[in-house]
Amino acid sequence: MTQEAWLSKRLSDGQVLCQACAHACKLQEGEYGICGVRQVQKGELQLLVYELVSAAHIDPIEKKPMFHFLPTSKAFSVGTIGCNFSCLFCQNHSISQYPKENSHKIVGQKLTCKEIVALAIEHQCQSIAYTYNEPIVFFEYTYETAKLAHESGLKNIYVTSGFETRKAIDLLAPFLDGMNIDIKSFSDEFYRKICGARLKPVLEAVKYAYQKRIWIEITTLLIPDKNDSDEEIRSIAKFIASVDTSIPWHLSAFHPTYKMLDTPNTPKATLRRAYKIAQEEGLKYVYVGNIDDEDYESTYCPRCKEKVIKREGHIGQYVTNKLNEKGICCYCGYKIEGVWT
Repeated sequence: MTQEAWLSKRLSDGQVLCQACAHACKLQEGEYGICGVRQVQKGELQLLVYELVSAAHIDPIEKKPMFHFLPTSKAFSVGTIGCNFSCLFCQNHSISQYPKENSHKIVGQKLTCKEIVALAIEHQCQSIAYTYNEPIVFFEYTYETAKLAHESGLKNIYVTSGFETRKAIDLLAPFLDGMNIDIKSFSDEFYRKICGARLKPVLEAVKYAYQKRIWIEITTLLIPDKNDSDEEIRSIAKFIASVDTSIPWHLSAFHPTYKMLDTPNTPKATLRRAYKIAQEEGLKYVYVGNIDDEDYESTYCPRCKEKVIKREGHIGQYVTNKLNEKGICCYCGYKIEGVWT
């Protein structure tokens, strides 16, 4: 379904500027944005996937991953096709890269903004997560849904690569309660060659979203011999700490996929090494992901070091939360940072 992509601007030369993400595509009549789902038609930028979902599921909030955001709750997760990145390791490439690899064909099942909110409530979800592909490419769809969700008492989460413009974040901030933002590397070369993007806009988005008081968690997929050196891990940890040492950092294991099938799995030892480096740089909450490792997936109180949220099994499968409704440690009274109600 096509809808005006109103986060755009018509330029004096007749082109249309997309203002959703940092690519800032300037498009002529008939041209598509890098994402493959925003196109100029009759002088106006159109969102081609408005109210068309490629995936909709009920997920544990921990799967996003959001570990300090309504633990043990359910999130109604939705995504479309299309992406403004072209990561060679994308685990959801069948939907994220679909338009680019299928001559801009648009597919999806119709699901209105109101229907998403109604389904979330019906299935006793406490939040809606815009995920599976990059949500900023279907910004207008997420924006309208998020507004309705807030009116119904639901929270909203973006699972994103962090290429949002300040204008997009400004518009979303009143309705967006949480973001899990990928910092895929601390190398601009990595971003350009492997992701088709740039590093600086991601770092700026992290800082700006934090300033707007959106709860942030960071994820980094550690890929052997690509972004897993001590130096790079430490650089990311230092950056996160410079924003706030309370921002949780998820260190995830890579598994061969898409165009990186010849790259080996991330060893558990690499994740644990990164975990230690992050703690050395002062980060309070560090987690490993994509493997079962209870000791490194659980939350510990920074003051008394007791395990206050225990996680084991598959992501979100077994979670025991000992915090009260305000996130207070039951052992020492320390308030764990996060969104608890």
